[in-house]
Amino acid sequence: MSTFTVKAYGAESRTADLQELKIERREVTAKDIEIEILYCGVCHSDLHTARNDWGGSMYPVVPGHEIVGRITNVGSEVSKFKVGDLAAVGCMVDSCGECESCKHDLEQYCQKGFTGTYNGKDKHLGGQTFGGYSQKVVVDEGFVLSVPENLDLAAVAPLLCAGITTWSPLRHWNVGPDSKVAVVGLGGLGHMAIKLAKGLGAEVTLFSRTPGKTEDAKKLGTDHVVISTEKEHMDSVQGKFDLIIDTVPYEHDINPYLQTVALNGTLVLVGFVGQFEETKPSTLPMIFQRRSVAGSLIGGIAETQEMLDFCGEHNIVSDIELIKMSEINEAYERMLKSDVKYRFVIDMQSL
Repeated sequence: MSTFTVKAYGAESRTADLQELKIERREVTAKDIEIEILYCGVCHSDLHTARNDWGGSMYPVVPGHEIVGRITNVGSEVSKFKVGDLAAVGCMVDSCGECESCKHDLEQYCQKGFTGTYNGKDKHLGGQTFGGYSQKVVVDEGFVLSVPENLDLAAVAPLLCAGITTWSPLRHWNVGPDSKVAVVGLGGLGHMAIKLAKGLGAEVTLFSRTPGKTEDAKKLGTDHVVISTEKEHMDSVQGKFDLIIDTVPYEHDINPYLQTVALNGTLVLVGFVGQFEETKPSTLPMIFQRRSVAGSLIGGIAETQEMLDFCGEHNIVSDIELIKMSEINEAYERMLKSDVKYRFVIDMQSL
C-alpha cells in the first residue's frame, strides 16, 4: 500500500517528552477520507497512553483523538463527504462492522474490539495507529463526522471525547426537562456533562469537594452546587437524582453519592477505569431503592453525530485553552495538577 509522510508529535518511550516525529499515512483507498488537522484536543487518555500508565502502549505513541479539520482528499467510493468539508474524528477509526454491537451503531462496544484512533492495530499498514497530534489523518468515511459550520472549531475538538462520553449516558438514560441530574467532578468531562444536561432541559447539580468551584459551575449553567464534604449538604439531597454522572478519574468513595440517587435511578461511572479496592460500593442503597451503578464508554458514530448536531443547534462547545504543539509537555504537567479550564486544544498550524 502506498503511503506519504507527515509531521507529528509523539513519545518514543514512557519516560520521553513528546517531540517532533515523522510518520506514514496511507494514501486514500476507495472509502477513505484524508483530513488536514486544524485542531486537536488533549485528553487524559493521551497522557496515560504516552506514559504507559495502563500498559500496552506501542511506541512511538502519537496521541490525539479529538480531531477537527478540513477534508483534502476523498476515495472514489466516498459518498457522504467532499473535499473542502469540515470533518471530525473521535476515539475510533474502525470496528468489525458485523457483530451485534456494530449493527446497532454501538461500535464502541464492538465484540471484536474497536480500533482506537491511536495505539490501535493498524490493519492497513501494520503496526499501531497514530492520532491527531499530526498534520493529516486518513480515516474510513464510516468513522468521519460532520461538523456544524456555526461552531468555534477549536472548541468543538473536545466534544469528540469529553462531549460524547457524557452525552451517551444522558441519552441512554433518557434525560429530559423533567430529569434531575448530578455531576461529580468539574473537569473536562464534568463541564461538558453540565452543558449537555442543561441543553436537554434537565435540572443540574454539581457535587464538589471545594466551595471554590461554585461560581464557575454557575457560569456553566449549573442550578445547584452541593459540597460533598458537608454532611448537611449531602443530607439535603438524599434520594433526589435520577442520574448521576461520575467523572472523577481516580478511585474514590461512591457510597455517599449512591444515597442521593432516586428510586430506580442510576449512578454512571465515566471517569475511573479500574477496580475499587479500598472503597467498595455498598449494595444496601442499591437493593433498598433499586438503584444501579453502571459504566459507559464514549459513544457510537451515529450518536456522536447526533451530539454534534445538537451542539450546533444549541451553540454548545467546550471551554478551552488553546496551546501550540511545542507546549504539549508543559500542558501534560498542568493536566496532572488539574490546572486547565477545562480542556487544552492544540492549534495544529503550530506544528
